[in-house]
Amino acid sequence: MHLIGADLTVITPGRVEAELVMGEQHQQQRGFAHGGLIATLADLVAGFAGVTLIPDHFGLVTSDLKISYLHPGVGQKLKAIGWVLKAGRRLQFCEAEVWCDDLLIAKASATMAVIEPQ
Repeated sequence: MHLIGADLTVITPGRVEAELVMGEQHQQQRGFAHGGLIATLADLVAGFAGVTLIPDHFGLVTSDLKISYLHPGVGQKLKAIGWVLKAGRRLQFCEAEVWCDDLLIAKASATMAVIEPQ
């Protein structure tokens, strides 16, 4: 998360928000936020939202991620919001949105697998 320059701004049980100030390194050749960056942000906030609901000694990994890009990311700041729809013992179903300034640019759904300690 820190390698791309994102910071967590809100952490509550089952919900996480992160922000990233866009730089040239985050853009593709036309100046839009790179799709991989947007997917990474969605995955991060969905996963961290899930982590807030499991014991400290458990792990959580992405099992499935589906993202829909709605608009090009043109602006100054990206904001990602992730939340848990259903937290199960083995799987968590999560969603995420990525906003560029005040425009929703992507929506994601993710399945997270809970990893129990050995």
